[in-house]
Amino acid sequence: MKTATVAQAKAQLSELIGEVAHAGRSVLITKRGRPMAKLVPVDAPLRPHPAKVKGWLDKDDPFFEAVDDIVAERAQHKPRPVDF
Repeated sequence: MKTATVAQAKAQLSELIGEVAHAGRSVLITKRGRPMAKLVPVDAPLRPHPAKVKGWLDKDDPFFEAVDDIVAERAQHKPRPVDF
């Protein structure tokens, strides 16, 4: 994946869009070395957020029972005092 700073992206936006559209490459845009945005082809598959995924598990999958147990245990948890 190609990387460009915000300043480079502002100066070369047309070229970057051309690379994305015609070559199918993605471009990561960074600011001070940290990722800020990504240019991707329109037909690039998007990864769904895990919370929005439906139908991957059956309703009686053991995963749901484990989550329910964890939630119930956390509800009963009493924080202990911390000495500083």
